[in-house]
Order: sequence, then structure tokens, then C-alpha cells
Amino acid sequence: MPEKHELVLTRLVLDVLKPHKPDMVEFAQALSSVKGVTRVDVAIIEVDADTETVKLTVEGNALNYETVANTVKQLGAAVHSIDQVTFASAEAHRK
Repeated sequence: MPEKHELVLTRLVLDVLKPHKPDMVEFAQALSSVKGVTRVDVAIIEVDADTETVKLTVEGNALNYETVANTVKQLGAAVHSIDQVTFASAEAHRK
């Protein structure tokens, strides 16, 4: 029987609705301080009078979705959907 490998979350792509403030730089900086996060990418998809729809990509080692989502919420934004997730072997990801 194959050996079970521990898998860890290494990438999240989220559809997020955020207010104009904080701006994209502040938003990305705040998310980059979350434990395990090594890279944050924010791309504007649509702009409205009061909000921006953004594609948020967060990468790292052993990410915790709830922590990322709570940080998004604390910044005044809301996760509309989880568009992509990537899991990798914890052992392979440490190398």
C-alpha cells in the first residue's frame, strides 16, 4: 500500500471584493505578513464607485485558509469565491 504523505496548502487564488482603501499595496503588504505567506499577488478585475473586485493569489508553505480569509475580512474586504487551491507534499515542499 502506498505511504501516506502529509499535504500542505501552498497556493490560494481568491475572488475578493475590497474597498478602495486600503489600496492594493497596503492590502498586499498586510497579507504578506500572515504566517507562512511568501508571495502575494493582487490584480484588479473590476472597479466600482466604492469597491474593487480583485484576484488575490497567496503562496507559501502550509498556508491556513481561515487565517488568510480572516485577514482579508479585517481589511474590510470579502472573499467571494475560492477559485483555485494547490496542495503539495510537505516533505517535498521543505526541500
